[in-house]
Amino acid sequence: MTPEERGFDWRRGGAAAGALIATLVLLGMVLLVTLASQARDTALERERHSYDVTLLVRSLDATLSRSEAALGRFVLDEDTGKEGSGAIYADQWRLASYQLRQLKKLVQRDPQQRARVAELERLYNERGLELGAAAQAAMAKQGQGGVPLYYAASRTDTGPDLSSQLTQIASAERRLLRASMRQTRFFSGRADRLTDYLSWLGVIVGLMALGLGFIAVQIWRQNVQARREAETLEQAVALRTVELSEAYEALKEEAYERAAAEAQLRQAQKMEAVGQLTGGIAHDFNNMLAVVVGGLDLAQRRLNGPRQEVLLHLNNAMEGATRAAALTRRLLSFARSEPLLPARVAPGELVAGMSELLDRTIGERIRIRVDTATDAWAVFVDPHQLENAILNLAVNARDAMEGVGELVIRTQNVTLAPGEVGDVRGGEYVRVCVSDTGCGMPQEVMDRAFEPFFTTKEVGKGTGLGLSQIFGFARQSGGEVGIDSTVGVGTTVSIYLPRAQAETAEVRMHPVMSQREQAEPSVPGARILVVEDDPRVRAATVGALEDLDYHPVACESGADAIRLFERQDFDLVISDVIMPEMTGPEMVRELKAKHPDTAILFVTGYVGEGEGDDLIGYELLRKPFTVSALAHAVATALHRDSGEQGQAA
Repeated sequence: MTPEERGFDWRRGGAAAGALIATLVLLGMVLLVTLASQARDTALERERHSYDVTLLVRSLDATLSRSEAALGRFVLDEDTGKEGSGAIYADQWRLASYQLRQLKKLVQRDPQQRARVAELERLYNERGLELGAAAQAAMAKQGQGGVPLYYAASRTDTGPDLSSQLTQIASAERRLLRASMRQTRFFSGRADRLTDYLSWLGVIVGLMALGLGFIAVQIWRQNVQARREAETLEQAVALRTVELSEAYEALKEEAYERAAAEAQLRQAQKMEAVGQLTGGIAHDFNNMLAVVVGGLDLAQRRLNGPRQEVLLHLNNAMEGATRAAALTRRLLSFARSEPLLPARVAPGELVAGMSELLDRTIGERIRIRVDTATDAWAVFVDPHQLENAILNLAVNARDAMEGVGELVIRTQNVTLAPGEVGDVRGGEYVRVCVSDTGCGMPQEVMDRAFEPFFTTKEVGKGTGLGLSQIFGFARQSGGEVGIDSTVGVGTTVSIYLPRAQAETAEVRMHPVMSQREQAEPSVPGARILVVEDDPRVRAATVGALEDLDYHPVACESGADAIRLFERQDFDLVISDVIMPEMTGPEMVRELKAKHPDTAILFVTGYVGEGEGDDLIGYELLRKPFTVSALAHAVATALHRDSGEQGQAA
């Protein structure tokens, strides 16, 4: 584009912008003129109303005066003819009554004037009684007629009070009239000024070729010209509206195309992230499966060989399977589908209790400082998962400091606004933060810190699931995670956990991976119903229960379990959580309604969204599990149920 074209476009754009601004100003001026004219008309209406009230008051006063004068002549000459003084008195008094009613209608909207007119009406009625007595006596022609009564009526205060009330009404209306006249002059002046401004603007916008000399033209001509120019502006605005509509449609189409391109880009990024996640999982699982398959193959080949060598290969296979189960739990924690053991926890006490473990894990060259608030609120979380999260953060801090530095673990109460940290909801939280004096993280690393399998450590020194697991745990617990890091200074990772509002029932989870059991407890002869949709898991569970001297019966769905309960009773139900058609918690709710004394043990490796709350109050066992872990879980569930029944009794 040449400089001339750019200058032309700039001038054209400037002219269009100026025309648009002038149009908006013109519309605003038209609105102001309309409002000023309406205010002026209102003031004029009030002024006319005041004139009408004042004129009516004067007419009423004159009518009352003529009526009393006619009555005076009547009591003196007792002329009762149609044209006589008596008829004039009666006609004028009725006219005064009509005028009084008209006055009441006129002052209906003014409370003060309405009160004055009410008082005037009272005085009018009282004066009518006084003068009516004289008129009746004159009509009867008794004695001196109505002269004494008329004379007595003229000496009362009713007549002067009546005149005084009329004077007050007239004076008040004159004050209102003066105020209305001032408002009329004010709004008339404002309307004239706004009309003058509107005329100037209309001439400038519509008649660019006219000079300033035409501005002094009479107001009427300016108004006519302004109306003509308003029509022209309406046409211009209509044309401009069409242009803007076309431009809007073009922009909307461009926005749709851009949104589609961004969606394709986001999908490509998601697929790349899924590819990285899948590759990381496949790599780690291949390593672990290699240990499992290799160990089982070697053990199978040496079944007839030395027992110690066979046990060595089986132990290696078990270790690989255990590591695979741990990796699965980390992935479930990242996906916020890991079954939790929520309990009311005091963060300060939990951190203080980890001191020995941290010292042994971190090493002697790193100084650990714990700063916990004495009034820290309690939280309702899985204490084991919280310990793991703090321990993971401490290990990351140790690696960032290369084994030398200071590690600070701090707990404090905070109140967060909605969205202040990530997607956190507004409310009260306990902040558990781990700070180090290590190398820090650049912004590009912080942006990817929570991605699974992303790590900056050397090969073999980290899986990249630590922070992603912490992220999943915090989100699943209703909280959030934040990172604050400066390269060369250090990093602070904060876990925000919602404050526990009240005591809540716990989900008691059996420690599947724990190896502290010394013996396998059992309750021989107990009748157990196994509800599992996977036939291999169902067969393995039944076989393990039979080895433990239980009497298991297996079925593959919740509906089958309900039908079995109709034919016989069971001491314990071992159920999977996620099953087709009817979930484990749904089945248990229906069974508990009919058999409230039945013990329940849930077995799961995944808890779907919304299912975690249904597990509260029951025993929970993670998959995969050993026979020993199953024995402990079954015995705990049976003993717990019998204990609860005893307490109820």
